[in-house]
Amino acid sequence: MRPSIIVLKLILLLIPASTTLAVDNYTIDPVHCHIGFSVRHIVINNIRGRFNDYSGAIVYDEQDITKSSVEITIKATSINTDFKFRDDHLRASDFFDVAKYPEITFKSTRIEKRGAAYAAVGIFTLHGVAKEIVLPFKVNGKSNFQGETHLGVEATIVIDRRDFGMTWNATLETGGLVVGNDVTIELNIEAIKKNTEEGKKGNG
Repeated sequence: MRPSIIVLKLILLLIPASTTLAVDNYTIDPVHCHIGFSVRHIVINNIRGRFNDYSGAIVYDEQDITKSSVEITIKATSINTDFKFRDDHLRASDFFDVAKYPEITFKSTRIEKRGAAYAAVGIFTLHGVAKEIVLPFKVNGKSNFQGETHLGVEATIVIDRRDFGMTWNATLETGGLVVGNDVTIELNIEAIKKNTEEGKKGNG
């Protein structure tokens, strides 16, 4: 067999191997993440909150990000705005109704490249209502820490809570609303590459 044919066969064998190696599975590390939101209060101020209990996974193709995917599950009862009375109201039927709808989920159906940026298109389920949303995101890169590979991603989206059946409100004497309808959701995600070793996650 001629040397040129041998070289060509070796190249063809290496191409699929390198493509496979580019796809990695990551587990979201809640210790180093923040899933927060903000909403207008009595017209003049933004109230901020966060969720403390969530999990999820990212399949990341570094060579072609459009072949990646993400899914996340948030426990609605873990909402925290640092004020118990308000948090109890948010957990009740006027808002999240956590007894009936305990989870908030997002699962991507595809990743799109939009100019210099990317967006995860997928099904967002909140308050029992499932809708397709487009979540713009930015990959901040990878870093090695304590023998593990970490991936950083951040995203921001504005939703109208009424689209998900959250319609409770009250009117001020001046005519404005007590609670704004637009909710800004911010995600700062750090995920750890899965490997055969257990443990280590969440250190540092």
